[in-house]
Amino acid sequence: METRELIDAYYKAFNDGDSEGMLALLTEDVAHDVNQGERRTGKQAFRDFNAKMTRCYAERLTDIVVMVAEDGQRAAAEFTVNGFYIATDEGLPEAANQRYVLPAGAFFEVRDGLIARVTTYYNLTDWMARIEA
Repeated sequence: METRELIDAYYKAFNDGDSEGMLALLTEDVAHDVNQGERRTGKQAFRDFNAKMTRCYAERLTDIVVMVAEDGQRAAAEFTVNGFYIATDEGLPEAANQRYVLPAGAFFEVRDGLIARVTTYYNLTDWMARIEA
């Protein structure tokens, strides 16, 4: 699978709520850098993170633009997160089904046709202002 197809498949699985589909596109030792959090390593850590995200947030990504390096080993994506904060996430404000629309981005490293690293960025201060408004 070409890198662009790989990243497109990753975001399709995300939007379909298909965590196992996302996991199938990752290396066993995937490095997952979460915005303002610690690096999580391996598929189980990614699975656990997705379970928490599914419990606390209902999100759909739109306006996805994927950029791929010429050698296909790196990629980046910019997108809009359209979501609802449905259950309180530890250390964050109380959830009350607040709606938010937020710009975000991600960087990818690809190895042997699979995603070896996902690094996600968004502005947490901006997200908190949107859910508290």
